[in-house]
Amino acid sequence: MNSRLFILTTLLLLVFGASKAQEAVTPRPSPTAIVTMKYEDTYVKITYCQPHKKGRNIFGELVPYGQVWRTGANEATEITLTGDLEVKDQLLPAGTYTIFTIPNIDRWTIIFNKQLGQWGAYNYSENADVIRVEVPTQKIEKVVYEPFTIAFEQKNENAALKMMWEKTEVSIPVTFITD
Repeated sequence: MNSRLFILTTLLLLVFGASKAQEAVTPRPSPTAIVTMKYEDTYVKITYCQPHKKGRNIFGELVPYGQVWRTGANEATEITLTGDLEVKDQLLPAGTYTIFTIPNIDRWTIIFNKQLGQWGAYNYSENADVIRVEVPTQKIEKVVYEPFTIAFEQKNENAALKMMWEKTEVSIPVTFITD
């Protein structure tokens, strides 16, 4: 009798487990996105999550002015570079960093921070900042970016790291350092 009960229990667990394995995974409301660029031997990759506007007022409300922001949604945005870069005239050594931002109406502070694995900006520590640069905001006239978007515009060793959402854009000058 015990062996029959064991076999029946095992079969039920297998059937229940198989049915659960067939359930669809619900997509995240702010999906993960990756952007990359390469010049010679240096590769750059940014991994971030894309929140969407969804009719909300973004800057100054959803993303408050003057406060550290994770630069996206969910986990804080991370950048990995295999070679040194110059970011707006400052050296950013090869490595992996978290990108935080402090949005304001007319300018943003872009922060490259060595503290990895952050959820949001709740545990942000200024002591872990590697570099900070300030860039002006630009109003986008022809398009409304529904999802928060990061992109590269590259011309040889020079590039711009662009962040766009709603009708706001910032452009951070980046130069690959070559020997």
